[in-house]
Amino acid sequence: MSKSICLYFQIHQPARLRLYRFFDIGKDSHYYDDFANRTILKRVVQRCYLPMNELLYEMLQKYKGAFKLSFSISGSALSQFERYAPEVLSSFKKLADTGYVEFLAETYNHSLASLASDIEFDNQVRKHKEAIENYFGVTPRTFRNTELIYSNSIGASVYKMGFKSILTEGARHIMAWRSPNYLYFNPQSPKQTVFLRNYQLSDDIAFRFSDKNWADWPLTGEKYLDWLKDAVKDGGDTINLFMDYETFGEHQAESSGIFDFMRYFPEVVINDGSFSFNTPSEIAKMYNPIAEIDVPQTISWADEERDVTAWLGNELQQDAFNKLYAQYEKLALLGDSALWEDFGHLQESDHFYYMCTKFFSDGEVHKYFNPYDTPYEAFINYMNVLSDFILRINDEISLLDTKFAVEKKDVVVQTVEKTVKSAVKKTRTTATKKTAAKKPKLVAEKKVSSKKIKKTEKAK
Repeated sequence: MSKSICLYFQIHQPARLRLYRFFDIGKDSHYYDDFANRTILKRVVQRCYLPMNELLYEMLQKYKGAFKLSFSISGSALSQFERYAPEVLSSFKKLADTGYVEFLAETYNHSLASLASDIEFDNQVRKHKEAIENYFGVTPRTFRNTELIYSNSIGASVYKMGFKSILTEGARHIMAWRSPNYLYFNPQSPKQTVFLRNYQLSDDIAFRFSDKNWADWPLTGEKYLDWLKDAVKDGGDTINLFMDYETFGEHQAESSGIFDFMRYFPEVVINDGSFSFNTPSEIAKMYNPIAEIDVPQTISWADEERDVTAWLGNELQQDAFNKLYAQYEKLALLGDSALWEDFGHLQESDHFYYMCTKFFSDGEVHKYFNPYDTPYEAFINYMNVLSDFILRINDEISLLDTKFAVEKKDVVVQTVEKTVKSAVKKTRTTATKKTAAKKPKLVAEKKVSSKKIKKTEKAK
């Protein structure tokens, strides 16, 4: 059996917040920068989504099942496609119809819900699964959490949702001597297959491809195939290449040759025969996990640490995160669809990522994706929005309390009125019975009196 290549792309576009000032709180509850969201999406559509989808479609048609890949698309991105670029949805549906593409499940809003609320995590996964079914007519069978965030307990929660396979990062500190080129299983859910990203080979394309200072520039299909072979020469079943889809045309410009690389790389692999392209669901059936992979602490694919400090590493992020999820019970009580939609958008991991205060090598990555000049500006803007959001929730709770109080008062009044009426009726009935009982006695007394008078008269 040949080795497998698992090629997976992540797609997400956040609902970016507009400049929301302190004086807007309580006055204007539209939080989103519609112009920026539309403009950025249109740019990425033209640079990446449409041309790359067309290229992949041609290759899928050309190789007739010898080339396969997988996607996960956040619900936030799907809703923006539907609003601003429906042609992108059509192009992804076209890919889905080939039967050679697997669509994975994730959180609908690309959120950190798995770190905050089991109930909300489950809700978002179910919502995303339904969206994939509605848009593309396929049911996701493999799970990929936001930013590959994973731990034993998160994996166990996902397994209970019905996903027997999950993707995460092959972080050095959890790998030890192990290779990411095998399948593993979760010790808390032994029947769950865990895929580990080969970050070295993935990042060669995602980050280093266009770097002319890179010792291995330029990267060719033949050179990359040699690296893949070298990675499994001492053993391995699958090389998991996971990256952002925006790598093609957005992060790595078309002028870098990234599209040409993707056009010819599959041909090089297929002609060589050492590897076959397969989807996660297929790979999970092809190979057995070789051992457990114990991940007691949460990991992700972000930054050098490969943990969650990119989103929750400082007090600003933690304060925003805790205040947001503290509203969950009130939202559940209200059941207001508009508030739930805003709650979903405010959960998007991007907002917390913008507040990151890391510097050095990871700092440049955070600046590239950040629309704010400083993390403090990101925090202030987000907290202004969150303050208005909480104010709306509290206003609705007050209305609910008032309505409840009125309804309770009405119930009390009705109960009192019913009690009074019942008491009056009972009193009247009792009085009537007493009157009726007395009447015969009075008649008898009158008869006795008449007899006494007659006897008296005869005696006289």
